[in-house]
Amino acid sequence: MTITSPHLGSSSDSWTDARLLYALEEVVEQELNRHLKVAKDWMPHEYVPFSDARNFPGFFEDGEAWEKGQSPVTDIGRIALVVNLLTEDNLPSYHHEIASLFGRDGAWGTWVHRWTAEEGRHGIVMRDYLLASRAVDPDQLEQFRMVHMSEGFESDNRHSMLHSVAYVAFQELATRISHRNTGHQSGDPVCDRMLARIATDENLHMVFYRNLLKAAFELAPDLTMGAVRDVVVNFRMPGHGMPGFERAAAQMAIGEVYNMRIHHDDVLQPVLRHLKVLEIDGLGPDGLKAQEELGFYMSGLDAEASKFDEKLAARKARMAARGA
Repeated sequence: MTITSPHLGSSSDSWTDARLLYALEEVVEQELNRHLKVAKDWMPHEYVPFSDARNFPGFFEDGEAWEKGQSPVTDIGRIALVVNLLTEDNLPSYHHEIASLFGRDGAWGTWVHRWTAEEGRHGIVMRDYLLASRAVDPDQLEQFRMVHMSEGFESDNRHSMLHSVAYVAFQELATRISHRNTGHQSGDPVCDRMLARIATDENLHMVFYRNLLKAAFELAPDLTMGAVRDVVVNFRMPGHGMPGFERAAAQMAIGEVYNMRIHHDDVLQPVLRHLKVLEIDGLGPDGLKAQEELGFYMSGLDAEASKFDEKLAARKARMAARGA
């Protein structure tokens, strides 16, 4: 199936951020209304095992020091939970970024505030769970939080609202996958249930931005194709600046929480396939070039992911042999 994307009689050069924001306002309102109909409110405290909680040392004389064995959470689950929570902790910076890009008025502003409110639940429930269940070292967690938030966050795509829309269409799905896989690998059904609830929110956020990206393709196909190409080729998760991120990301890759294969198969491909990005025709020279470069990149990423799969399989075989 081939899709034809009309240029609507406008040159790509005429699409400023302000004009795109105005042109997409009606779509934002439609998507906001759809989102509010399907999204379900939920109570963070209902997912936290408060009966397992006890005092930590410090102000309380009966405080009990944290020890690794106090929680059933696996090592990889612990690593991923810290990464995921520290990512959620930077919500003030994320809000500032999108409020500056999308504005605080009209449907855009309503969405910005609604999204922020929903995302706020994720950090609340994750931190309460981690402290009540003693899944991670609370002192280290707070030290990491202070370092990470003190550095702030600046998006790689803050120069363009179109790049930002393209980025979050993929990033929201990436976050959903990371939370869901962390739950599966956590070793704790309570944690798995909590992260499944968070993942449901992230999926709805992805659908909002994916549908907005579809509308952008219809308005300005060449510019949107270029934005998607740039975002996919240069994609980084928002938590990349946190303490020890590279090492944690490597461990999460080996632990199959989030790696190159997952990124290709479960994040990039579903969005590109749903929007039929590589099948769009009627593009101008710049759009065609971006589309071809995107296709080449995806092929190369798939090849690199296959090499990673082979290394991971070999590692598992070695570990199984040692265990035997």
